[in-house]
Parts: sequence; C-alpha cells; structure tokens
Amino acid sequence: MEATKNKAKIAGLLYLLMAISGGIGIMYIPSNFIVEGDAVATAMKVNESDFLFRLVIVSNLICQTSFVFLVLALSQLFKEVDPKKVKLMLILVSVAVPIAFLNTLNLIAAQLVLSDVDYLSTFKINQLHALMMLFLKLFQQGNVIVQVFWGLWLYPLGMLIIKSKFIPKIIGVFLIIGCFSYLIITLTSLLLPNHSEMITSILMLPLVIGEFSIIFWLLIKGVKTK
Repeated sequence: MEATKNKAKIAGLLYLLMAISGGIGIMYIPSNFIVEGDAVATAMKVNESDFLFRLVIVSNLICQTSFVFLVLALSQLFKEVDPKKVKLMLILVSVAVPIAFLNTLNLIAAQLVLSDVDYLSTFKINQLHALMMLFLKLFQQGNVIVQVFWGLWLYPLGMLIIKSKFIPKIIGVFLIIGCFSYLIITLTSLLLPNHSEMITSILMLPLVIGEFSIIFWLLIKGVKTK
C-alpha cells in the first residue's frame, strides 16, 4: 500500500505541474498578448515581452511533457482496476500530446516572423504583423481541436476512479462531467463562437472542481488505506 501511495503522490505532482504550466502556456496568450482586431498592438506586446512570450512557449512544452509522464504514472496506479480503460486512457493522451506539441509551433512561428532575419525582409511590416496574428489565432484554434482529447481522456480516468477502492467516487463523477464540459465547450467554440465565452464560464466550474480535486487528493491523501 505504501508503494501505491507513492505512485499516487508522483501522479499528483505531475498533474499539478501540468496544470500550472498549462495555465501559463495556454491561457496566458489570449488574455495578455492578443489585442483583438489590432495586429500592430499585439506585435508590440509580443516584442516588449519577448522573454515572457518565450516562457509561454516553454510552459506549453513542459505541460505536454508532464502529460505524458502523468498518464504513465496513472496507468501504473490503476493497472489492476481496469486494464481496458487504462489502455483507452493511454491511447487518448497519445493522440492529444502530438497535436498540442505541433500546435506550439504556431507560437514559435508568431515570434519568428517578428524577428530581424534577412529572409523576412521581402515582407512589408504590416504583412509580418498580419502573419503573426494569424499564427496566434491558429494557436487558439489548435487548442480548440485538442480540447476534444483533453476532455475524452477524463472519461476513462473518471471511470477508473469510480471503480477503484482508494479514491472517492465523487471525484470520478466530476471528471466525467468535466469530459462532457470540454466537448460542449469545443462544439460551442466551433458552431456558436458568439456564445463560447458564456458557455465556457458556466462549464469551467465542474471541470476545475474535478481536476483540482484529483490533484490535491493524490498529493495530500494519496490513496485510501483499508
């Protein structure tokens, strides 16, 4: 049981690392860099905060790397509970991570077009600003796509928690609700973009409750002992 507790705490640490780095890498861009409808102002923000923008890129890479090790740690924790659902969880994450890694290239490209390199001298400054804004918007839309898998992997995880005897079932229920919250948020962003912000603000609550509950339970409680 002590070995299981250690596995749980490692998983909790990795989940926390993923949450923190993901918050910086994914949520910081639209709220702190993008000025809607103004590519020039956005370019100024990116140039003025060059190190911070690079930190956002690194945070994205840390987030996805920790995601890989997190799902491996969770698979060890739950391997005796339901091997089929563990396999499903691994498959879903193995799809999500490459998409997210490739999406980070949009951030690198956005910064690159603002750099002072010779091969970009053929472009006018307003064209470079437009390209930078395009890459930032592609990054946002890439996150909308990968959200599908950020949601789907929570379903087998939630089911594993419900089926296990060592983590409260209510956490699993919230994670399953979080799965469908992610999917609804994604569909709303694609089909009803004007309502996306309102729907996201409503559905984020169960999602946050579920994910942070499992993080802190794994870190503080570990697993239930008989």
